[in-house]
Amino acid sequence: MRILIAFILTLSSFIVSANSVQGGQYKELGPWQVHYIAFPSTFIQPSIAKAYGLERSNYKGVINISVLANKKGTPAQKAKLTGEAKNLLGTKQVLEFKEVVDGDAIYYLAQVDFRNEEVYRFKVNINQGNNFQVLNFQQKFYVD
Repeated sequence: MRILIAFILTLSSFIVSANSVQGGQYKELGPWQVHYIAFPSTFIQPSIAKAYGLERSNYKGVINISVLANKKGTPAQKAKLTGEAKNLLGTKQVLEFKEVVDGDAIYYLAQVDFRNEEVYRFKVNINQGNNFQVLNFQQKFYVD
């Protein structure tokens, strides 16, 4: 439990700093508010990475997505996420999301390989029953 709390606090600090720089990393898609962040896996403590089966490497990033109901209280939603990451040369990587549930919080985690200053365009399909939306975003990664 302590590991999960540390993980959530770590991600929250990245989201807060990203929000202050970019005005928030979320999009309203249909019935959802989709929060997302991508960052180098070296930002995660080794014990946290191990607990969630994430590989820490200077050349591996983490994608974290949360799907919230787009209404008062914004409860976390379970959904099926699939997607891909494509660099500017068109090289594609399939994203394999892991669902993390802790109480009321639900996160979807995936990893992507990258090189220094490589830009990836992400396309994430979000499915829940009859609802289907696509999240598109871009992220530039740097090697530590």
